[in-house]
Amino acid sequence: MLSWANRFSICCFLDNHHYQSPYHTYECVLGVGVIDAFEPREDFFNSLSSFVSLSQDWIFGHFNYDIKNKIEEGLVSAHDDKTAFPDCFLYVPEVVITLRDNELIIGVVAESADDIFQQIIQETFKPVDSNPISITAKVSKEKYIEAVNRLIYHIHIGDCYVINYCQEFFANASIDPLSIYQKLTAISPNPFSAYYRLIDKYLLCASLERFINKRGNKIISQPIKGTSARDHANCLNDEKNKHQLFNSEKERSENVMVVDLVRNDLSKVCKTGTVTVDELFGLYSFPTVHQMISTVSGVLDEKKDFADIIKALFPMGSMTGAPKRKVMELIEQYEYSKRGIYSGSVGYITPEKNADFNVVIRSLVYNEAASYLSYHVGSAITAYCDAEKEYEECMLKGKSLMEAIFGHIHDQ
Repeated sequence: MLSWANRFSICCFLDNHHYQSPYHTYECVLGVGVIDAFEPREDFFNSLSSFVSLSQDWIFGHFNYDIKNKIEEGLVSAHDDKTAFPDCFLYVPEVVITLRDNELIIGVVAESADDIFQQIIQETFKPVDSNPISITAKVSKEKYIEAVNRLIYHIHIGDCYVINYCQEFFANASIDPLSIYQKLTAISPNPFSAYYRLIDKYLLCASLERFINKRGNKIISQPIKGTSARDHANCLNDEKNKHQLFNSEKERSENVMVVDLVRNDLSKVCKTGTVTVDELFGLYSFPTVHQMISTVSGVLDEKKDFADIIKALFPMGSMTGAPKRKVMELIEQYEYSKRGIYSGSVGYITPEKNADFNVVIRSLVYNEAASYLSYHVGSAITAYCDAEKEYEECMLKGKSLMEAIFGHIHDQ
């Protein structure tokens, strides 16, 4: 199905890899081709509201992290971004395919659904091996540690109390995106994976994190804060890592601070008194890491729509920190790359105005025209964290990405 979709210059394939969750509606959902696309006007959120409300069809697409500049007056994103995804792209597809249990549904405007089904089942995929790729750190380990220590100082003087600090790794390379995506999701088959093609720009995403899920008038968000390594070779060590994560005061404090931020964001669009924490410090195991995930929900105010939700909640609190505006200013000051689609969101809106969007993490971003391959990793910085350990956490999060591209890291 994905190989067939890659024939199109624009496609979005979302896969939950069989993870069981009450909030998952589909195992896979795919939108290919373009009937109509969102064209933002000067008043971004009014034009977004109009586009979504007037559409009677499916909508797929993404929001870059840099949409923050349209939410908070005075914020900027001045760093270089060679991946060059547009700040926002939303489109109504020509073909929508959903897969759930043993049911495949093909929604199509012009072609025959039967013809498309035959094309898919006859499709063959031959992986293409990449040449060895050398990955370079945008910032040296020494400069990373220096920046983290500066951020800890900002926390001690009261500028903020938690900040998500990220770094970029990149390569000048030509790859076969579909083959690399297959390798990545074989290593990390995570529940918010996405293969997203926008002409010559590709997102190969193995995300573990949901940004928002809207079903009817209920909206949920599931921030992740708290990470420990898996040890498949030693079950006792693996359980020990899991136990230490759950009982870590540092990891719990990071998680609860972000939960408070998400609760506050949801309260801007939900009915008074309906915002609740459905699960706090939930512990979930994935192929490469254990994660601490919380679930926050609320009942949407009848006067609020999808554009209001994005304006209130974006970017995801786990990818910024708190207080949100101040940490976004510090992120711009201390990071060395524009985040672009990283820590943004990819997802879909149904004709009934239900929606599901991920957080773009654990992802490779590729600009084919520029032969530029990139990924970001980050962690939450708090008052008493250790900069060396934060660097190690970044390396852990990047491990599956490195394995997918068989690269080697060289500090600059």
